[in-house]
Amino acid sequence: MTLTIESRIKLNDGMTMPLFGLGVWRLESGKETRDAVSYALELGYIHIDTASMYNNEEDVGVAIQESSLPREKLFITTKVNSSELGYDSTLEACERSLKKLKLTYLDLFLIHKPVEGYRQNTWKALEKLKHESICRSIGVSNFSPKHLNEIFKICEFIPAVNQIEMNPFLAQKNISEFCRSKNIHITGYCPLARTEKSNDPTLVNIANECGKTWAQVMVRWGLQKQLTTIPKSANPKRIRENSDVFNFELNEKQMQRLDDLDEGFRLRPDPNQLP
Repeated sequence: MTLTIESRIKLNDGMTMPLFGLGVWRLESGKETRDAVSYALELGYIHIDTASMYNNEEDVGVAIQESSLPREKLFITTKVNSSELGYDSTLEACERSLKKLKLTYLDLFLIHKPVEGYRQNTWKALEKLKHESICRSIGVSNFSPKHLNEIFKICEFIPAVNQIEMNPFLAQKNISEFCRSKNIHITGYCPLARTEKSNDPTLVNIANECGKTWAQVMVRWGLQKQLTTIPKSANPKRIRENSDVFNFELNEKQMQRLDDLDEGFRLRPDPNQLP
């Protein structure tokens, strides 16, 4: 499987999305976020994933403005926070995010969490934004099949993306298989399980076989699964390491050994348990 840092996958709305990117969750606003995004862009990252809740959209925007990359090459994702849901509030939230990011459009706008009573009216707001080309693609995050079925009842456009926690230790098969059956692309967050599994013997052995780090093996697993994979880091060494995954390939046996690590190891709430 030939992949590069700019490899993209076609979404159900006809747009394309990079399979690799930088997550900026928990990066401090200010210099830490600006430096991390700037360095990632220098290395060849073209996808940055942020959110209103992260309070660092403005710093992502500064880094984008300071880069020499043309806007059309970049793919910028942000999300509407739970406190901003509802039709009018979502439209206003998107406008705020665009101003902070210093952008005229978003490549992908997501509902960050499936809050009961706000899913359908928020989705209609996203559809309006898509019709107006303010958001080229729209999707959701942390949605289970139950939540998605609620969207399907009223939607003109089905979600292009569902962003969920995903790595070899948490395959979330019921959600991922449901999304694939509906042609909804998966973005996997926490692809490194926040280093909690860095000493797992199987993971370490495969890393040694490949001459790579455990983190690089986990990132590569996601990419070969055709998941958009967004490892988060503020450390320049780690940002570079996470992107140095396009010069090797996991074989079928290694992929199967990694698949067998699925143990439901979860760091964030289970979408299936959300009301």
